[in-house]
Amino acid sequence: MKNIIYVLLFLPLTIFAQEKEQEKQEPVKIKLAEKQMLRKGNDLYKQKRFVDAEVKYKKALKENQNYGTAGYNLANAVYEQDRFEEALPQYELVAKSSVAVETREKSFHNIGNVMMKNKQYDKAVEAYKKSMILNPSDEETRYNLALAQKLLKDQQNDQNKDKDKDKDKDQDKDKNQDQDQNSENKDQEEDQGEDEKKDQNENEGDNENDQNDQQDQKNEGDKKEQKKQPQPNQLSQQQIQQLLEAMNNEENKTQQKVNAKKAKGKKVDQEKDW
Repeated sequence: MKNIIYVLLFLPLTIFAQEKEQEKQEPVKIKLAEKQMLRKGNDLYKQKRFVDAEVKYKKALKENQNYGTAGYNLANAVYEQDRFEEALPQYELVAKSSVAVETREKSFHNIGNVMMKNKQYDKAVEAYKKSMILNPSDEETRYNLALAQKLLKDQQNDQNKDKDKDKDKDQDKDKNQDQDQNSENKDQEEDQGEDEKKDQNENEGDNENDQNDQQDQKNEGDKKEQKKQPQPNQLSQQQIQQLLEAMNNEENKTQQKVNAKKAKGKKVDQEKDW
């Protein structure tokens, strides 16, 4: 909001509603005792003894709750004590129930003042407009209306800026969340890659171990096979037996040849005829 010093005029239009002006339009019969109580309250109000004036106005209303002038002046006395939230419903009651146009117009004006105190500029604009309808020539109300409209516009601009800031914060937050998610996904992918690489290395190690085991088993089998097969310089029992038989056969054949040679040089005996 721009740093502008505003001269605020949202104070009660009059110190109190004039009794005679009220009586011109007041259909309710006002007793003398009630009027005297109101006048005592007005005197105390002028002396800025707002608490004492409040007491007198309340006594006048207790005698006659439809006494619009006393109701309006009571609201002013409470307002001057900065008890704005208590003054507001009293102003609203008078603005709604009073038959005196001037009293209603002033009540709407002061409702706008309370709303300005509470920085409820939209409601202040509404109240000042109602007051202007009842008294279009009131320059103070016109000024306050223009001021309330200006402050309302500034307030709305500030709210829009805050919304834009919140929107930017939300976008930055979403962006950071996306970055965090991407970083997390990247970390997960890297971890997964490391796990896969580790598994691959483990598998390769297992395969290598399996190959080594297979090679060891093969070597063990070869050793067993070598144990089963006779060494080149060793003969099995069967081979030895066969070799002995062959040698016997050769020896028999040699003996037969020798015997045949001897037979050729010897005379054959004839059978004797006995």
